Amino acid sequence: MAENTEQNEAKHDSSSSPGMTDQEKEVAASAYEEFTAGKYDESLKHLEALQELNKEDYKIAMNKAVVEFYKSGQTTTGTLKQALMAMKNQVHTSAEDVDGLDDVENSLLYYNQAIIHYHMRQFSEAISIGEKLYQFLEPFEEKFAQAVCFLLVDLYLLTFQPEKALHLLAVLDKLSVQGNNKNGKGENNKDGVNQKAEFTAMIEAAKSKMHQYKVRAYIQMKSSKACKREIKSVMNTAGNSAPSLFLKSNFEYLRGNYRKAVKLLNSSNIAEHPGPIKTGECVRCMFWNNLGCIHFAMGKHNLGIFYFKKALQENDHTCAQLGDGSNGQSKKFTGIPMCALLANKRYELLYNCGIQLLHIGRPLAAFECLMEAVQVYHSNPRLWLRLAECCISANKGGSEQESKGLPCKKGIVQSVVGQGYHRKIVLASQSTQNTIYSEGQSAAIPVASMEFAAICLRNALLLLPEHQQLDTKTENGSKSSSQSGSTESGSENSDACSGKGQEADKFLSAAPSSPLRKQEVENLRCSILACSAYVALALGDNLMALNHAEKLLHQTKVSGSLKFLGHLYAAEALISLDRISDAIAHLNPENVSDVSMGVLTSEQDQGSDKGDEPVESSGKQTPMCYPSSVTSARAMMLFNLGSAYCLRSEYDKARKCLHQQRQAAGALQECRMRTTS
Repeated sequence: MAENTEQNEAKHDSSSSPGMTDQEKEVAASAYEEFTAGKYDESLKHLEALQELNKEDYKIAMNKAVVEFYKSGQTTTGTLKQALMAMKNQVHTSAEDVDGLDDVENSLLYYNQAIIHYHMRQFSEAISIGEKLYQFLEPFEEKFAQAVCFLLVDLYLLTFQPEKALHLLAVLDKLSVQGNNKNGKGENNKDGVNQKAEFTAMIEAAKSKMHQYKVRAYIQMKSSKACKREIKSVMNTAGNSAPSLFLKSNFEYLRGNYRKAVKLLNSSNIAEHPGPIKTGECVRCMFWNNLGCIHFAMGKHNLGIFYFKKALQENDHTCAQLGDGSNGQSKKFTGIPMCALLANKRYELLYNCGIQLLHIGRPLAAFECLMEAVQVYHSNPRLWLRLAECCISANKGGSEQESKGLPCKKGIVQSVVGQGYHRKIVLASQSTQNTIYSEGQSAAIPVASMEFAAICLRNALLLLPEHQQLDTKTENGSKSSSQSGSTESGSENSDACSGKGQEADKFLSAAPSSPLRKQEVENLRCSILACSAYVALALGDNLMALNHAEKLLHQTKVSGSLKFLGHLYAAEALISLDRISDAIAHLNPENVSDVSMGVLTSEQDQGSDKGDEPVESSGKQTPMCYPSSVTSARAMMLFNLGSAYCLRSEYDKARKCLHQQRQAAGALQECRMRTTS
């Protein structure tokens, strides 16, 4: 994208404005020729001479600013942004004022601003300007109209709006057909032939890029059948280039063919791909990152973290070569070519590393990675949940008994009094391990404590929309591209950007991961409530734990596993509050009818085609401490129910519960022995 958009940013245009004298037209043409030839000093001299002839035209000053920007090697992005902002204030217009054809004269000014916002990762601002320009696409020349459409397509894909991107790509198809018809009826002189040849070459290059964009859009939509057709077109037009092989690898990853995805990545010749200074993308970094993602999906987490670390090393090496503009706000956009500003993927990689480390049982290392990532992606509720899970895992303990689901005596037995027959065990009213996290320091200090976990979970809940808001909320996310690809007029134009299909826009931003659809938001809410109840119990806040557990049980689409935990957490909180009768109602074994670990997802999220080949196993296993069946879950409920009866001195009922629990456990053990024999 960078290589194409920057060429359109360079000048206002090569044609003369109305009202210009012949002398001014000649000087302007000379300046444009020198600029396209790379002779920026000569171009500046012509522009200065032109400015002496016409001092009121701000477009000359804009062209001077662009030429000086190119003269600096495209490293003075901040200076150019300020210059364009001053020019916009000079003509007293803004993107909201583009309401007539008179303002189309300022289209290049708006476009240049959108390009700068794009490279500075200010995607919402860039989309706002681009959509205003898109409304007046018809008066633009073909090349500029195509540049506006491609910029918007790239922005829509970066913000996970594939439906809008596909609509724009259809408009680009129509523009290319209309352009071919116009050029086919052109003049037969030499200039006409040259223009036709140039336009034909531009259309062919655009078609190749359009196929790549369509693949990216279909991958985001998880539409395997449509993606498979476009993959063939990409391979026919781009061959075995790195972008095409990366896209095909992502397609196979989507279908679950992980070994084939790895094979395609290894067959890509990334050494021949241009560096980040030209393309704005570090292909080596993407290569290792994609390998890490594939091995994560295969359940090979140690290999996955190895590849993510390699990706981080490549990213740091690239940033060092570019001048390391990521450190220090004062020189953030200085000294680095504008097209390379998007090359730094450090925080996305740290996010991936943190998730991988959490899966391999290294919560403290995962916490450090995710804490660095949350400074950038602080509006991601799923990231706050992962931070809380790091805190929970770090404080849960790693003993062999606990990993197998056996009770741990640590923190439960306070002391032992007497000897022999008179020996008594004094139990603590609340586990002592819950009071040692943050003595003498604020709970808001980012350390892997249960107090900080409670803050993280509170943030996650606050970031989720309410149920009534979810139906109307259309929030756009911003995610850096993980691929190495280049990252009609009237009412139809406005439909593409205003969004007739608002159903597709109902998602919640969760950068740098995929945005959350409506059902995924509900699943996430249930997970956060379950963790909140657990953390509140650990901190001794029984009323808050009961509140979270009851909210969890009142969710409309809570999974069986979380419903089981909700009853357990509610019962524990009620027992601590001396409301044993209410706790017994929650411990009824009939409350457990499903303990599946899966979450409910919509048909759209699952995709319509899983591929012809068998899907490989993801390698994910159920934790040993969690009941593997409804029978074992009910046995656990009976055990806890018996404990509750003991607290009310109803020992006969407690003995009956324990007897039923032993029978259920014995039947389960017999079933296991028969299946393994």
